[in-house]
Amino acid sequence: MTNTALITGASRGLGLALATTLATAGWELVLTARGAADLERVAAELGATAIPGDVTDPAHVERLARAVPELNLLVNNASGLGVTPLPPLSVYPREEFGALLETNVIAPLALIQATLPALRATRGAIVNITSDAATGAYEGWGAYGATKAALEQLSNVLAAEEPDLAVWWVDPGEMNTRMLADAVGADEASGATDPAKVAATLCELVWSRPASGRVSLQ
Repeated sequence: MTNTALITGASRGLGLALATTLATAGWELVLTARGAADLERVAAELGATAIPGDVTDPAHVERLARAVPELNLLVNNASGLGVTPLPPLSVYPREEFGALLETNVIAPLALIQATLPALRATRGAIVNITSDAATGAYEGWGAYGATKAALEQLSNVLAAEEPDLAVWWVDPGEMNTRMLADAVGADEASGATDPAKVAATLCELVWSRPASGRVSLQ
């Protein structure tokens, strides 16, 4: 029986690297991201299903859930960075913080809620991509880190409430992605870990299926 994965933020970075690794392993993939052209190109290359859209849109979440009547793996990888350059909390715009919470916390929970029946049917797994900013006090990263801390606690409680599922909240460490480049500059980001290496480690996690919990790949 073929395994099925749903990956958000799949058009570049870690989402793309993970989709590529899973496709090579024979998984069926449903991929989503906001950039339709890039997503459809990736899906065509991998033989995957592309459903472009914004994960903060409830109608889009429902479309994704209908596409996976049975689901082995949900990866909540799509994430926003927030205001750049990264401002201190003393001047962080409250409306921008609300939008960041919507993207990084509320949207992943909404997609989990919508796909839980499909995940329960296969005793599947959920990977929520988080950050060391969820636990560390890094200047400028307060708003982003707060959203990731919230996502970690949601994951922690979900693991207790859904013992038949595997729920991992994964800190991948710094990766050479556009998001990191937007935060720290392209030169510094270029020295970070290749997302393909992180994706390979994540797949090993999925294959071995350890107990639910926080996983740091740093």
